[in-house]
Amino acid sequence: MATLPVLPLTDAVLLPGMVIPVTLDPSTQAAVDAARATGDRKLLAVPRIDGEYGPIGAVATIEKVGRLPSGEPAAVVRGLSRARIGSGVPGPGAALWVEATELDEPAPAGRARELAREYKALMTSVLQQRGAWQVIDAIDRMTDLSELADSAGYVSWLSLAQKTELLAAPDVTARLELLVGWVREHLAEQEVTEQINTDVREGLEKSQREFLLRQQLAAIRKELGEDEPDGSADYRARVEAAELPEKVREAALREVGKLERSSDASPEAGWIRTWLDTVLEMPWTTRTQDNTDLAAARAVLDADHAGLADVKDRILEYLAVRNRRAERNLGVVGGRGSGAVLALAGPPGVGKTSLGESVAPGARPQLRPGLARRRPGRGRDPRSPAHLRRRAARSDRPGVARGRLDEPGRAPRRGGQAGRRLRR
Repeated sequence: MATLPVLPLTDAVLLPGMVIPVTLDPSTQAAVDAARATGDRKLLAVPRIDGEYGPIGAVATIEKVGRLPSGEPAAVVRGLSRARIGSGVPGPGAALWVEATELDEPAPAGRARELAREYKALMTSVLQQRGAWQVIDAIDRMTDLSELADSAGYVSWLSLAQKTELLAAPDVTARLELLVGWVREHLAEQEVTEQINTDVREGLEKSQREFLLRQQLAAIRKELGEDEPDGSADYRARVEAAELPEKVREAALREVGKLERSSDASPEAGWIRTWLDTVLEMPWTTRTQDNTDLAAARAVLDADHAGLADVKDRILEYLAVRNRRAERNLGVVGGRGSGAVLALAGPPGVGKTSLGESVAPGARPQLRPGLARRRPGRGRDPRSPAHLRRRAARSDRPGVARGRLDEPGRAPRRGGQAGRRLRR
């Protein structure tokens, strides 16, 4: 156990074997001065993330103190080993002194060699993409697995949290497992990014090539005296000159913009031209008078369409109802408004005819007394022979409630109250 001043690191993590410059501010200057006052010039470099110190630090020695090219004072420190931070103790100067216990490095075991080979292969792929060939040679020459794992502290795309986790792992096998997973994720992200960049670059190159070709084509047309496009090709001028509704004009201008950005050989360009031609040919400002002649409508339907009798009937019915409604709205027939058509439906004998005869302009339809109380299926047809015979029997024999003339000469059967009196 040793008592060392604490060097707080807020923007870097020092791993054993690494050499980094540290900018001197009041907190780091106090730690460097305290370490230089001792004979071994050692201190404890501890990462400080979000204002909190990590549990593991690196025992480091001060290599040199001087100034950076920008003129700021700095110190160069080298990491030696890992150490666990203990309790704070008093010490000279303004630095923070703590008790530190150095951690022994266990010998590599298990999958350490296999993980080291995989990590080297993955890092070689990453460095080849960056063109760092000298770094690739340096990694290939490393035989110490702990040195190989701790060299990841120089990697720029690892976050401070990841490097702190790497510092806190005392086992080299655990460190190599972490590094292999992180490098795989980084390679996957790089592949996706590279694919996106390739697609974007190809798209830009294609657009630039098409732009240059269009410019050359325009220059050739200008030399041939054909630089002014005709009316069928200048869709933007045609849309702006046409008397279109506001919403239709906005949609047409959007499609014109798509047409200008698309290639002439694209299928979408042909679809847009067809749609624009259709929109421009429609008579948006032309008003016509509706034809209410049903016979003429039927003739047009028969001339243009073969068969489809039911469909034609429905169309004519719709036109008839529409004409009726228009006439009523204009006051031609009573002037009562909607011009609804009343359809009466039901089984025989329920009073459809009498109901229709009672409907007159200004009058409400009235049902016959007792008609609404009759259950469905119990209606009597007044034209049936049985009904006529019953009516004849009641008219010929006063006081008889019910009678039956099924056979000639047969007396009707008595029923009701009068029949009961006769049977007594």
